[in-house]
Parts: sequence; C-alpha cells; structure tokens
Amino acid sequence: VKCPSVEKCGQMRFLTAEAKASAGRLDGKLREKTLTLDTLNPQVKAVEYAVRGPIVIKAGEIERYLEEGGTKPFSEVIKANIGDAHAMGQKPITFLRQVVALCTFPELMDSPSFPEDAKRRARRILQGCGGHSLGSYSASPGVECIRKDIAAYIEQRDEGVPSDWENIYLTTGASDGIMTILRLLVSGKDSSRTGVMIPIPQYPLYSAAISEMDAVQVNYYLDEDNCWALDINELHRSYQAAKQHCQPRVICIINPGNPTGQVQSKKCIEEVLHFAYEENLFVMSDEVYQDNVYAPDCQFHSFKKVLYEMGPEYFNSVELVSFHSTSKGYTGECGFRGGYMEVINMDPEVKAQLVKLLSVRLCPPLAGQAAMDVIVNPPQPEEHTFKQFHQEKSSVLGALAEKAKLTEKILNAVPGIKCNPVQGAMYAFPRIFIPPKAVEEAKALGMQPDMLYCLRLLEETGICVVPGSGFGQKDGTYHFRMTILPSIEKLKVLLGKVRDFHIGFLKEYSGLE
Repeated sequence: VKCPSVEKCGQMRFLTAEAKASAGRLDGKLREKTLTLDTLNPQVKAVEYAVRGPIVIKAGEIERYLEEGGTKPFSEVIKANIGDAHAMGQKPITFLRQVVALCTFPELMDSPSFPEDAKRRARRILQGCGGHSLGSYSASPGVECIRKDIAAYIEQRDEGVPSDWENIYLTTGASDGIMTILRLLVSGKDSSRTGVMIPIPQYPLYSAAISEMDAVQVNYYLDEDNCWALDINELHRSYQAAKQHCQPRVICIINPGNPTGQVQSKKCIEEVLHFAYEENLFVMSDEVYQDNVYAPDCQFHSFKKVLYEMGPEYFNSVELVSFHSTSKGYTGECGFRGGYMEVINMDPEVKAQLVKLLSVRLCPPLAGQAAMDVIVNPPQPEEHTFKQFHQEKSSVLGALAEKAKLTEKILNAVPGIKCNPVQGAMYAFPRIFIPPKAVEEAKALGMQPDMLYCLRLLEETGICVVPGSGFGQKDGTYHFRMTILPSIEKLKVLLGKVRDFHIGFLKEYSGLE
C-alpha cells in the first residue's frame, strides 16, 4: 500500500511508533535503556565528591520538609558544608558588581550613579571583547587586556618577579584549570600510569578528577600534630612507595589549606620545590585562598615567588602551574565561575596542546573574566572609590579572622574535640573522638563512623557539615569540615549546637556523665 504523501507517511509512522513506545514496547519487546549503571563509564561511577555528597542531599530533603510545614527539633538547616560566602550572607564588594554591571549593560555608562573609576575599567574590558559585548566569545585563553592585568597583579604581589601575560590562561573557576592540567599529565598503563601526589586531607576535587581520569592517587599525609604542616620526609616516603606501582609525575599543594586551614611557611615551600626539582615532578599550586590569611604570625608566599628566589637553576626548570579564583578571598563570587592559571616552564610543544585543549571549550564566561579583572585591578589609593572598597574588603577579612579565632576557641573547649588554629582559608577541620560503640554501629550500617556522626548532627540539630572521610584522614582518626562563613551570631549558635550534640553523643555511646 502506497502512502498518500511522504509527509503523511512519515506522520503515520511517527504516530505508530509513539503508540508502541507509550505502551513501553516495540515489536512485543520491552525496550532496554542504552545507558544503565552496567554500561556507564566506570570512571564516572568511581567519582566521589563529599562536599555535595549524601549529607548535603539529606540536608536538602530536610529543608523541603520544613518548608512544607514539617516539624523538627530545629527551625532551619544551617549549611556549613561548602565555602559559598554569599549563600551564607556575605555582601558583594560594591566596586566589583559595579564594573560587571557596566560591562553587562553598557547603557549604565550614562548613569551618574556609577563612579568613573568603574566606568573606566568597564570600557577597557569591553574594548577587548568582540563587538564590545560581554555576550561574545573571547579568545580561548581569555580577554587579552585581562590577562595583562593579571600578569601585572602577579608581578606586584611577588614584589617584582616577572610575569608574562602569555603564560596566563583564564579559567571557569580554578577547578576548570586544575582539571585541564591534570588531563595533560595523565598517561601510561599499569606501572607507568601517572601518579598524582595529593595532600591528605585534601579538597575532593583532586580525588574526583583522579578517579575520572583513571590516574593513580598518591597520598601524602599532612602533620595534624604540627598544625597540618607539610613534612618533607612524608613526601619522600609517599613518593618511594608509589614508585612500586605507578609513575608519580605531579605533586599538588593547596596553600592556604582546604580543608585544614594551614598556611605553609616559606621554608616548607622551598623544601617542596627542591623535592619536585630532584624527582622531576610537575608542581600544581592551588592558591585560591591567598587573600585569606588570619594568623598574625603567618604570611602567604606564592610558590612562584619562592621558586624565583631559589635561583635560576630552579626558576628556569621546575614546571609550575598556579591557580587563583573569584570564588574565595574577600569577594566570594562563586557564581561568576572566574579564575586563572599561570603556567611556568611548560614545554612549548605541550603548551600548544594546552591551547588546543582550551579551545575545545571555546572560552570561560566573560562575566567571570570581568570579575577576575576587578580582583587583580582593584581601586588604587588615589581613586575616589578606594575608601569604600578598602572598608568593605577589610570588613570581610576582619570578620573572617574573628570567626576563625572564635571557632578554634569554642571547639577546643568541648571534651573529645581538638581543633588546630584556623590560620587561613575558610574552614575548620576539627578532630572528633568517636566512641568504639558508635564505630561498631557505623560499620554495621555500612558507613564511615564520621558519616554516622554527621548524619546524626544534621538530623538532630539541622547543622550540615562534611565528614572527614570525604577528604581523607589517617586511619583511626575522625574529623568533620565546617565553614567559618556564617555570621558571628549564627556561627555562635552553630558552635553551641555542635558542643551540646557532641557531649550528648559521647554520653549515649560511652555512658559518660
């Protein structure tokens, strides 16, 4: 039988297929899914990301339950699981938002409500954009004038150490840059597979990326008894042990530390760089918290500056990539997904491959690039906007320093909790004593003991923190990570609830009074 027309024939076939599909069957057979857990990429299944893991999913369920009129022993969920400053109530830096607003809607250039300092920066950024619009693509490494501003910032930060703008690459947050560089580094099979040395505890991005790329995770443990310092002997132990089953090619450092909040000393950084030089390791330095240093006896030292000061033999040979972001510091602009990396001593042929890899994702968001530009090119003392900018910046960092001290003080007053000084970054990572009875119960439930602890804390108090097992920790020790971002008032409530819960937890599982 001929169809009356190609169009009608097509419609008939579509309707017939639709009817069969709606019945869940085609030709009498139940159609199977193409993508199932059995056919899923096994590396994706191996990925874990504790910061947004089961605890956070449970917190979301409780939030919805409360919104729908449900009752709990608390009225709200306090999410202390992630370093999202604005979600915790931090106000944006006015000048940054003014520049980004002007870039996004240039008609505001005519408004007297916006300062000339902001307009001048917005004009310069827009001149570097295709069609003078933030809606255009930029070159894959980023807008040229922004890359030049970043290089100038790095030179100033590092007190004259030269920075070439062509070594600067804008990224979609620091995470994007870290993933990109790891993709370049992972190769080989079996005992020649790339080993990636990461600190334990670590930020779970690293373990997740290593799993996704099927690389080999090589743990080196930070020294909790010495304020989470990096011990050079531990690096040697870790490296030598890893060489038995993989080829360590890269060492990752987070400074200031996440989740541990330590600020590495210059001497420590020198030892790490000498180790990398001797063992021919690629260095990845995650420096997104470089503005977040609170302890008066601590100072941020960039790996690049220390490398330069070690002399030309080191500075001209050690391969180093440093990362920064709009998400942390005093701006906390996580949603813009802005960041950059500076690439030092990369083989020119590999650099061409890096540019190729970056071009596949076209370019980072231009609003994020504009936000990054304001961070590296803020108001100067001679500009009218400097006073307000300086007040806002100092207020944010001052409050964080106060909350770092408060968190350490309150937690250390609780029996069975020990918290190292929060020297920098945005987190406390206290060690918690979990009684053997609770450890046994957790094992019976098929979960880590600190996961049981954090779930109970959430269900009984509404406080959402992340178990230390999601970041890695020495066997037999238990921790949780919490941000210090809530307001002082809310932080005091949070810490008081943690104290009361912990004491109750000890009584329940130890029979202690």
